Amino acid sequence: MTKKLHPLKSKAERPLRFTFPFCYEPHPFCVEAAQKVRRYVMSHDELMTDAASGKMFGVLVVEELNNENQRTLGFLAAYSGLLAGRNDWSWFVPSVFDAQQPDGHYKETERHISAMNEIIGTLEAEDPLSIELRERRRQMSEDLQLWLFQQYRMLNAEGQERCLIDIWHDYHSTKVRRKFPFPPGGAGDCCAPKLLQYAYQQGLKPLCMAEFWIGASPKAEVRHDGQFYPACRGKCLPILTWMLKGLEIDENPNQDDSLLFPLNDTLAKLDVIYEDQWLMVINKPSGLLSVPGRESRRSVWSIVRQYYADSDDWALAHRLDMGTSGLLIITKTRDAYVLMQEQFAQRKVKKTYIALLEGTINSKRGTIELPLRADPLDRPRQIVDYENGKHAVTDFEVLSVKDGITRIALYPHTGRTHQLRVHCAHQEGLGVPILGDDLYGKGGGRLYLHAQEITFTHPYTREKMTLHIASDF
Repeated sequence: MTKKLHPLKSKAERPLRFTFPFCYEPHPFCVEAAQKVRRYVMSHDELMTDAASGKMFGVLVVEELNNENQRTLGFLAAYSGLLAGRNDWSWFVPSVFDAQQPDGHYKETERHISAMNEIIGTLEAEDPLSIELRERRRQMSEDLQLWLFQQYRMLNAEGQERCLIDIWHDYHSTKVRRKFPFPPGGAGDCCAPKLLQYAYQQGLKPLCMAEFWIGASPKAEVRHDGQFYPACRGKCLPILTWMLKGLEIDENPNQDDSLLFPLNDTLAKLDVIYEDQWLMVINKPSGLLSVPGRESRRSVWSIVRQYYADSDDWALAHRLDMGTSGLLIITKTRDAYVLMQEQFAQRKVKKTYIALLEGTINSKRGTIELPLRADPLDRPRQIVDYENGKHAVTDFEVLSVKDGITRIALYPHTGRTHQLRVHCAHQEGLGVPILGDDLYGKGGGRLYLHAQEITFTHPYTREKMTLHIASDF
């Protein structure tokens, strides 16, 4: 076997099934392999200089059949995209398709497009030649993108092969394909597809896989040195769905949550904290969706419709993340809903959250201002974007620190998606994720975030109301 397969000696038990790449706890095999990758990168100045600015790496632990017909343990390593400007470092698996060859079709066409750009830059926008060249450039770019994705011939565990374009079109609906006819740029160049492709080509048996970050945190995303992360969904979900076909995969850990099951299963009633003829305020448990997702899963709204009122007059005045517990307002009339929405829009509703952070921070109190927007390539993950993000502000106050875990109060001024989770985890925020956060932290168990107190004006009585429910952690 080539030097791309590296020995791994571990006393840990072999996994029964392959890793579910979008939500997992790294297997001890992968942890050990990741440590070896880090040592290798740190021992090579050119690699470490680039990795220090931030790079995603991955490991795939495999079995190889040796000459004595015995299976030996080893691992493959990969990096996302390029490392120090190259995709051909011999210690790592190669790219699925090498588009970096200077005399290849991709680079040659790129040079033609660049030359065209220089000519267009010298012409007036309304010049007929400029218009003609811009259209030709658009068509050349589109044709080149299509050609490139057709070169990525992805294998799966059953020995089947498909190009990225076919994988993308088969996975997504017609509606999505009309809006996004091509996969995102860089699709196929992430760690997981590269690792699996090489393993299949070499006849290696995949056992488990993990991806981890080395180096500085990026400005937009939540990425911390040494932390393991799930595969991205925007680029890799369609590709890995195809490539993992034929492997026995771990179940999605979130599907094992006792609060997540189909609507036709037995449903529990809600924990009602306050109720009158206009409002109902509940204590939502962690793990329960506010509204149904893509699948018909149990949610606050499904329980309301089944147990309380099968009426369109009822509505959720706001939402809490599935993992967040605490106070949630439900309105019983359309007028009450409109009046509550006005209060939220005018930021007159005040909320206090309690969270446990998986570490300590230097400040006792302060304010975090980080604008947020959705990451279109990895929904529902949010990223920090100072140009296009929505304004988001959170005050915080440290309540206590015990055994390296910080108990903190969070006071959001705005209500952006995942605001508190990103503001805690991002390096320009507190730099420490909320305990149990599977998107921006290490995951495992529940999300330790609780909506403890809410203050608002009753939509009909105009009474100032403050409701409180202590957390169970």
